Amino acid sequence: MNNFKKITLTLLGMVFSLTILAQTKWKSDPNHSKLSFGVVHTTISEVDGLFNSFNATIAADKADFSDAVFELTVDVNSINTEVKMRDNHLRSADFFDVAKHPTMTYKSKSIRKTGKDRYQLLGDLTMRGITKEVAMDLWYRGTIENPQSKDVISGFQLTGTLKRSDFNFGPNFPEAVLSDAVRIKADGEFIRQEG
Repeated sequence: MNNFKKITLTLLGMVFSLTILAQTKWKSDPNHSKLSFGVVHTTISEVDGLFNSFNATIAADKADFSDAVFELTVDVNSINTEVKMRDNHLRSADFFDVAKHPTMTYKSKSIRKTGKDRYQLLGDLTMRGITKEVAMDLWYRGTIENPQSKDVISGFQLTGTLKRSDFNFGPNFPEAVLSDAVRIKADGEFIRQEG
């Protein structure tokens, strides 16, 4: 191997190593994060709910998160609409079918800047064993050092709408009873992971 090839391979190795080292990992803080949803019931009122248990992570090279990859895993059994009977029905085969599909996941595939600290995420949502591409709007709210814990934290808000019919969710409930559109909102603080 001549010197030129050796130098080229060495430089490529250094660039690859720096890229790996530069990537920062972030993990959602469960005490300061919330994943909620809303649907319209009987065309006249909105019912809200949330998931009490979920994990979200971010991997990014850039400080403004313009290349970030978001991953979310939700414990569907943790659904909470503040009505026990309704929550149990949502866990049933009519809706989430928790016995067969205990988790719901979302992984972003691309991120596009739409304004100052605003982005659009495109990713795969898997629910009830069905995977569909879903777009979400992302607001990056900033990064600070937590004055108490000294952790470096970043804040985000994620909003969007999906169609429950895309996931065969509640097929026996027409729009006159339950809207096809489901509004999603997530607010979260993410803690930078060391090492």
